[in-house]
Amino acid sequence: MMSKLRNFAFALLILIFAVLMCVIFGLNERMGIGRVPFPALFWLAGVFFVLSIVEIVLTAKLRETKLKKIFFILTGVSAACIPVFAVLHNVVYGLFFAGKDGDEAVFFILALLVCPILFVVGLLGSITALIASKLTKRNFAA
Repeated sequence: MMSKLRNFAFALLILIFAVLMCVIFGLNERMGIGRVPFPALFWLAGVFFVLSIVEIVLTAKLRETKLKKIFFILTGVSAACIPVFAVLHNVVYGLFFAGKDGDEAVFFILALLVCPILFVVGLLGSITALIASKLTKRNFAA
């Protein structure tokens, strides 16, 4: 039951990540969908964060192979860090760089490059681990 709930949260994370990436890179406007209002993005980011915490907690409670746990937790942690680092970028910029020349780049790079790449790595590893576990179960059953 918990693994099905975790897998559902995982699937929703993939869907929301795809939507957020489309909005960030402007694909929604190129496809003729139009602009996404900021409150909708805010709620999507909030749901993304909550689902990532759910995935981390459920994965920690499940008894699975170490590799599967690592990839699911990597996916959850990187997903949780994207909105956190985006907010930290704005806070640090507002506190230390507002009105001055320069910008805060560390949290910006973490939020827009490092964490999404880690999310995709965790996503691919998690999907591979799920497929491998289903194949081994099927081989033992035959």
